[in-house]
Amino acid sequence: MISISKLLGGSENFGDSLRYASGARGQVHGTVSGHGPVVVWNSTRTCNLKCRHCYSESDSKKYNELSTEEAKRFIDDLAEFKVPVLLFSGGEPLVRPDFFELVAYAGEKGIRTTISTNGTLITPQVAWRLKDLGVGYVGISLDGIGKINDEFRGREGAYEAALAGIRNCLAVGQRVGLRFTINRHNYKEINNIFDLIERENIPRVCFYHLVYSGRGSEMVKEDISHAESRAVLDLIMERTQDFIRRGLDKEILTVDNHADAIYLYLKLHRENPERARQVWELLSHNGGNRTGIAIGEVDWEGNVHADQFTRNHRFGNVRERKFGEIWTDLSHPILAGLKNRKPLLKGRCAKCQWLDLCNGNFRARAEAVYGDFWAEDPACYLTDEEIGL
Repeated sequence: MISISKLLGGSENFGDSLRYASGARGQVHGTVSGHGPVVVWNSTRTCNLKCRHCYSESDSKKYNELSTEEAKRFIDDLAEFKVPVLLFSGGEPLVRPDFFELVAYAGEKGIRTTISTNGTLITPQVAWRLKDLGVGYVGISLDGIGKINDEFRGREGAYEAALAGIRNCLAVGQRVGLRFTINRHNYKEINNIFDLIERENIPRVCFYHLVYSGRGSEMVKEDISHAESRAVLDLIMERTQDFIRRGLDKEILTVDNHADAIYLYLKLHRENPERARQVWELLSHNGGNRTGIAIGEVDWEGNVHADQFTRNHRFGNVRERKFGEIWTDLSHPILAGLKNRKPLLKGRCAKCQWLDLCNGNFRARAEAVYGDFWAEDPACYLTDEEIGL
């Protein structure tokens, strides 16, 4: 994640302590010294929607998933490995019958819990339970306003149901924000999303770049162009700076494309050299993409992956071995390579002058397009001149 609001305005939020901590870049198995990675747990594959870009290809049917007992053992292992954050994702995590029991258990073990949800099941009662259990953050997916979101999500009324979930969280003081996946069908909605978070007093929005995985792998041709990506970042920065100027406290992030950080830095270097110097220091601490280092994923069956988009590379299963043992075992060439990927990168990524700040961007997209995990990321929109070629 790249905090546009922090880089432009110096805001402070919980995740910044993990993203931009001094010394974070030197870690090989976790976020900061003495801690494991942030773990995304796709706790269920079942979902009440059928989104066009779903990386887990979820549906309403039942799947083979970790039992409550197995899940608690897994959480014990995460606590032992000092994982700072467990993100409950899916499918739709709220359809798990033991969801609240497992959230409570993780909290008792000292792990900060967050949730990625479509929001349609968050009634006022559910919002109260999330707040009461101390959930750190609820990220609710919206991919446009009204009909645009519903078409993307595969169900009429999904937008209004998700918006009701957001309002229910806000009403009880539960920290909540939006998740928006940028693609050809909705990128012109970004202005409307900014208007929405101001109108509804929503404190946070994450703009995700499309990753070609799961059902999203069929959307390679539906990604926006490089020129459109640059225009999108210009707009996001412009609207973020407007919030900052007006004293509106909003956390604005982009996710899954570290070219954003370099693009922002280059623009600041031209317009505000002093702020650009501060941004350089923050990006240097972060070190770019840390999939397989500071971010890991466990699927509904207990398989461990580098992230939720690379389920074709399996490192082990938490039913058989502890998560920490799997995460530090470098016998798998992909996991070992991710710990020190620079010598393995190819194409423009290998030659880029910003490699220390980007770390090769997103491997899942490279593999999806070129069939080579270490190829250049096709979604990098920086020009050859900008990357030093």
